[in-house]
Amino acid sequence: MTRVAVYVDGFNLYFGLRAKYGRKYHWLDLEALATSLLREGQTLASVNYFTARVRGDVDGGQRQSDYLDALGTASSRVTILDGRFQEKVRRCRGCGDSWTVFEEKETDVNIAIAMLSDAVQDRFDTALVVSADSDLCPAVRATKSLFPAKRIIAAFPPRRHSAELKRVVDGYVHIGDDKVRRAQLPDEVVTAAGLVLRRPKHWT
Repeated sequence: MTRVAVYVDGFNLYFGLRAKYGRKYHWLDLEALATSLLREGQTLASVNYFTARVRGDVDGGQRQSDYLDALGTASSRVTILDGRFQEKVRRCRGCGDSWTVFEEKETDVNIAIAMLSDAVQDRFDTALVVSADSDLCPAVRATKSLFPAKRIIAAFPPRRHSAELKRVVDGYVHIGDDKVRRAQLPDEVVTAAGLVLRRPKHWT
């Protein structure tokens, strides 16, 4: 069997889903989605989910926390790897007003390190990268150069595409509506401690 390791760019996937469906499918079962992308003769080795904890939005942070806890409970093969948000101050050139924004950092670097590390330790035969971020191209090139027998496939989220990434991978797929719709967590997920985590009302 061909071992497939999946690397999910959380924010690229999130904004792709949001662009096409609004918030309807954010309660996503990543293990189920990854499994649906496998072909005959392939087996799921791991799912690595790269994200960063929301800052500056209490309600949004709670929804994200509930989702990550539900995902960790329901999906045994999903590993969640946190990046970070960096605080930046922006200023209006016209009026001089300033405001604070938070920019997600480290996801592409973390994916690169994880994919190369897993290749070195021979943890996969095929890497499936769920992203359309061209910043991942150097990591793909490096992995393919060092381990030419390993294949790397891009799985483009809804409303996301990268011609540059398409050129450096061994193949690509587009994640379709049916796969997203079918790969949803139960509306209620109960943790080992008995905590009931519910899909947020406006994620329906």
